[in-house]
Amino acid sequence: MYERIRKNNWFGGNIMLKQVSIYAENKKGCLQTITGLLRENDINILGSVTNDSAEYGIIRMVVSDAAKCMEVLQAAGYMCKTSSVLAVECKDEVGALDNILKTLKDSHINVNYTYLSFNRETGNPIMVMHTEDVNAVENILMNKGYQCD
Repeated sequence: MYERIRKNNWFGGNIMLKQVSIYAENKKGCLQTITGLLRENDINILGSVTNDSAEYGIIRMVVSDAAKCMEVLQAAGYMCKTSSVLAVECKDEVGALDNILKTLKDSHINVNYTYLSFNRETGNPIMVMHTEDVNAVENILMNKGYQCD
C-alpha cells in the first residue's frame, strides 16, 4: 500500500526526520536570503512550507543537513529550532493522502500540520507530517499495513 522511503531515495532511508523551523520577518527578499545562505553552504531543500502573519513567518524545511542548516542560519541571526517529523511516501492516486489521514484519525492521532514533497526517483508524493508523538504514528502506520524497511 504505502512504502517507507528507501535508502537510495528522498530522505536517505529515514522515515523520521529533523525539520528546521525558521522564524523570519515577513519582508521582501527574506525567503531568498535564507535560500541563498543554504545554496552557498551546499544545503539542499527537500521539502518546505511557509506560514505567514503580518510581521513574521515560519518557514519549515526538511533539508539535506539539518545541523549545518541550523548553524548557518543562526550565525546569520535567524531564530531556528528543529523538531521531529514523519515522512510517508504514498501512491500518486486519488485518495492516497486521505487513506493515511483516516488511519491516523481512526487511531485518535491529531496531525498538527502536513506538507507535501515528492520522491525524486519515483515521482511519488511524500507527506511530511508533524504530530505530538512521531514514534507512535510510525508504529500505527506500520501496524496498519504500511510497508517499512
